[in-house]
Amino acid sequence: MIRVDLRALTQPIGILRIVATILTCISFSLVASVGYVTNSYWSWCMFTWSICFIVSLAIIVMEFTTIHTKAPFGWEDFTAAFAMLASLMIFTASIIYPSFFACKGESGSPCQRQIGASVLSWICVLVYVGEVVLTRIKPQGENIGFLSTLPGIMKMLETFIACIIFTSMDINHYSKAPELEWCVSVYSLCFIFSIAIIVICTAQLTSHSPISFEKVVIVYNIMATLMYMTAMVIWPLYGFKKNPKPASCGSVCTWDKLVVITIMTIFNTIVYILDSAYSIYLVFFVGRE
Repeated sequence: MIRVDLRALTQPIGILRIVATILTCISFSLVASVGYVTNSYWSWCMFTWSICFIVSLAIIVMEFTTIHTKAPFGWEDFTAAFAMLASLMIFTASIIYPSFFACKGESGSPCQRQIGASVLSWICVLVYVGEVVLTRIKPQGENIGFLSTLPGIMKMLETFIACIIFTSMDINHYSKAPELEWCVSVYSLCFIFSIAIIVICTAQLTSHSPISFEKVVIVYNIMATLMYMTAMVIWPLYGFKKNPKPASCGSVCTWDKLVVITIMTIFNTIVYILDSAYSIYLVFFVGRE
């Protein structure tokens, strides 16, 4: 039976969610009022503010009406994971938008709205970080879900970095280049399988696997690491081959996006290496104790 729970709005974590909802809504509205920009980074910022607003509002409503008790997955695990992911997403948007799209040295209402959105976005980062701290504080001995563990955090980080790669990618980066198409396949396949692992673990479906799911994840992590290692070498090797930075390159040009993809590929390779090493440690060393 659905009932109203006022504590969802009056507890510290509920207040932070309300503040985050308001800030993301205002940031989105201010940027939208300035005008549309045909750029993938601008779209990423708008998507970030809008999706964080929608999910935060949905969490508030579901906890206020106690609908969350009917969720077929670990609710606290989901909200903790969303707070961490939202912190990362808003953090990147807070860097990207003022760096590339906020006016510099200009006056007038549009410039004020851009600066206001940037400032509010940074405040929102602090709010989501505060929510992460509150959701991570649990009594000693209390069980936590997959997404709140180190392997779960690394899986979310892998998918988040992949999203940055996809946002930075243009079709002319890899078209007519089989080597770069392989890199795109690596990014896509690893992203899909990481999402699948997150969904399976969050929905607590691992017990239905006919084989050891932990060992399946280890095999996947090792394969993904090897694939990302090839992409880490191939992408800069063929992406920058006979492709120097154009003299007319502005604040956000295609060549700069190649650099971003290269850096993110290196970061994700490191995360996959750490994920593989830690999963092997948990299954073959900790699991035998």
